[in-house]
Amino acid sequence: MPALDHTTIWIVIVGMALGSFALRFLFIGLVGDRPLPPWFLRHLRYTAVAIVPALVVPLAIWPEATGGQTDPARLSAAIITVAVAVLSKNAFAGMLSGAATLIVLLYLGL
Repeated sequence: MPALDHTTIWIVIVGMALGSFALRFLFIGLVGDRPLPPWFLRHLRYTAVAIVPALVVPLAIWPEATGGQTDPARLSAAIITVAVAVLSKNAFAGMLSGAATLIVLLYLGL
C-alpha cells in the first residue's frame, strides 16, 4: 500500500467528519421537531436489516483469516446461520448454530 501524505489523510478525516455531521444534523437539527411521514418511518425500520448483512457478507465470502479466499467452513456457517434463523424465527438460535458450525468445521480442518 502506498504511503499517503499527511495533507491527504487530514482532508479525508475532515471530509468524513463534515459528512457525518451533515447526516446527523439533517435528522436531528432540521427534522427533529417535525413528525415524519408514515411511509418514511416504515422504510427506516429496515435500515439495520440492510446494514448488518452488508457488513457480514464480505466477511463470510472473502474472510481476512484466509487471505481473502472463499472458505467452505465460513461460508457453510453463514448459510446455516441464515437457515436456522429464518426457519426458527430466532436470531439467537441462528447465531449459536452458525458459531457451532464454524467451530466444528474449523476443528475438522474443512
